[in-house]
Amino acid sequence: MRLDKRRVRVHRPLLWKSLTAAAGMLVLFFAGWPVPKVAFVAAAFLMITRRLKPQRIYREIDWSLLVMFIGLFIVVAGVETTSLPGDLFAASQRFHLERTGVLSVFAALLSNVVSNVPAVLVFKPFVAHMADPQRVWLVLAMATTLAGNLTVLGSVANLIVVQRAKPEVRINFWEYLRVGAPLTVVTIAFGVFWLG
Repeated sequence: MRLDKRRVRVHRPLLWKSLTAAAGMLVLFFAGWPVPKVAFVAAAFLMITRRLKPQRIYREIDWSLLVMFIGLFIVVAGVETTSLPGDLFAASQRFHLERTGVLSVFAALLSNVVSNVPAVLVFKPFVAHMADPQRVWLVLAMATTLAGNLTVLGSVANLIVVQRAKPEVRINFWEYLRVGAPLTVVTIAFGVFWLG
């Protein structure tokens, strides 16, 4: 297979400004500053000092994907107002979700139904009631992150890549699953062993 090299135009001032903002964010994160405030200030800095026309940036936004992502968070916010968090807590006692392996499998399955970020938000209300919340958060972080590799729906990042690659190559659900399933099983099994 021969790939044609495309010339990429690098906007050097924007590159250096972005790298400076990212480095400043990392320094402030490790200094203990609140993550949301640091991210907001860095974003404001990049917006205020911009030189590109907003229309050029707006053309690059995948609006349908953005609307879908917003919809996921709306659904999760709606779920939080139902009895599902209480039911999830009852299920955690019945199915022993305090066990690393069980929680990992449950989180991986849920991540591939609603995507991994909203799945963590569904778990949020009951984690504080678990015996060891810190360990539960670590298991959730591991399982939902690695579960994002299982199917195209497991992570919004997958959807973005598949959507952006469409003009060049078609990646269907089953092709992705054929590679993603073994990778996910192996990595989550290792994560369960490591955190168990």
